[in-house]
Amino acid sequence: MNGDFKDLIDIEVIKKEHLTQIIVIVVTSLIIIALSAILGISTAMVQSRILLSKAESENEQEVPNEENQQVEEVIKETPKIPVYSEDAKNRMNNIYVADNEEKIAYLTFDDGPSSKITPQILQILKDNDIKASFFVLGSRVELLPDLVKQEYEEGHYIANHGYSHEYTKVYASANAVLDEYNVTEKAIRNAIGNEEYSSHIFRFPGGSEKGKYATVKNEAKNLLNENNISYINWNSLTNDAVGTPTAESLVEDLKKTSEGKNRLVILMHDSGTKQLTADTLPQVIAYLKEQGYCFKNFYDIMY
Repeated sequence: MNGDFKDLIDIEVIKKEHLTQIIVIVVTSLIIIALSAILGISTAMVQSRILLSKAESENEQEVPNEENQQVEEVIKETPKIPVYSEDAKNRMNNIYVADNEEKIAYLTFDDGPSSKITPQILQILKDNDIKASFFVLGSRVELLPDLVKQEYEEGHYIANHGYSHEYTKVYASANAVLDEYNVTEKAIRNAIGNEEYSSHIFRFPGGSEKGKYATVKNEAKNLLNENNISYINWNSLTNDAVGTPTAESLVEDLKKTSEGKNRLVILMHDSGTKQLTADTLPQVIAYLKEQGYCFKNFYDIMY
């Protein structure tokens, strides 16, 4: 009896110890699971914070760059307004005089715009990051205002070449010259959508010197000056409006007429028949670059 009772007690003790072990194991397992879950969450939170911090850092770096690029583009593309002054007038009158060793080329195009040639020239200028000066005809501006607006918005200088390019009309009198200038200025303002624009620069059809209409031209010079209008010819050209030139002759004439000069005002044309001018323009630009010229337009004079 005593032995049986003792055996029963031992069995109960064993059961209690076994139960205790089970409880300990279960509790330990629960603790481990809980700790793992907590650590997992913490790790995930840490990783999330790291990723978030990295993303914020990258965003802080990228956003200002994008903003700077947008600001630069706005500054680059904002059209300018020519400013006439005595200083600007003197700069124009002395445009061929080099006061330092810098070699500057002003590319100028007369008689446009034209639907065929002008877009080609604009693309070439854009590809080379060059700003030129376009001496437009008022009659052509009225026909193709969008091209003039494009020239203006891309930073090129819109100058005045009269309205008709018909010598008997332009040079009927000094006042006729001024009238052609004023009508063309109005056409330019309408085309670019800026009533404040005034080019202040006129190029006489055929040039301002000598010829059959020399007397009228000289009278017109004084009248233009009285109205704050400068005039400009050229001291280098490709002769793209003379005879039947070739690509070789255009480049060769440029070389001959630019030799030994640190300041170049180069005459070319963008009228509808000047496909050769567009075709050879890359060669003209390449040659001038090889000779060390930088490119400017008349905004660098009229400021």
